[in-house]
Amino acid sequence: MSVTPATVSNQIRQLERDWDCLLFVRKTRQVVLTDVGLSLAQTVSRAFGDIRTEIEAQVTQAKKTVTLAVGPIFASRWLIPRLNRFRRQQPSIELVLHHGPRITGAENMDTDVAVDWGKGDWSGLESTHLLNIRYIPVLSPALAIEKGGLEKPADLVRFTILHQFDRSEWDAWLQLAGAPKLDLVDETVIVDSNVVVQAAIDGQGVALGIFPFIQTEVDNGRLIRPLDITLEPTRSYHLLTRAGVRNIAEVEAVCNWLENEANSTRVN
Repeated sequence: MSVTPATVSNQIRQLERDWDCLLFVRKTRQVVLTDVGLSLAQTVSRAFGDIRTEIEAQVTQAKKTVTLAVGPIFASRWLIPRLNRFRRQQPSIELVLHHGPRITGAENMDTDVAVDWGKGDWSGLESTHLLNIRYIPVLSPALAIEKGGLEKPADLVRFTILHQFDRSEWDAWLQLAGAPKLDLVDETVIVDSNVVVQAAIDGQGVALGIFPFIQTEVDNGRLIRPLDITLEPTRSYHLLTRAGVRNIAEVEAVCNWLENEANSTRVN
């Protein structure tokens, strides 16, 4: 209330004079409500409680919470840049983000909604296709100059190859490029896909860029893609929910927003 204890005491004394009654019995180290003061305090407390309840019901409506599990690269490079739009469109929904482990079925899904990578066959869950990706080799412009350029798949032997998790995507890309037996002499395996992207930006090697997630880095010149041979994986991102959960209005709103954003995503 921004007033001192002395001011409060003076105001109480003024009330007692105005009402011609004692509200407190003042002792050496404490004050005690009189019967009149106690009765008045109970009435005032009920009144303030009614005011608070009405304000909460009519003015400060409680937000509905929806939990969403997503993986690190999907979260950091696709979802987070779009969250401002979600907050503007759905101000009454609080979206709580969780780190998304790989989901095998309903038994290990702990959130209202999840986005996971696969073929659409999750046991006990409703699955909706959300977003396709593409793999295209990328590297920093400085590294391309340093190594004499990257004009054809055979030139990759001059570069460090950055693998994400394992060698399967690069093996599939080399097969598609007609160079399945290319002898790559310098390779690094990194588990975290965001770290792979950063390593490529820092000139550590050539990575298979995941588009559209790193389109911004290509647009701003931090990465280039000199070879336009594009690998389209058989798996894609899917929206996962338990059966019937989308009947809840706020969950359906989150799912619809994710689907609309995915439909408008540009994949070059």
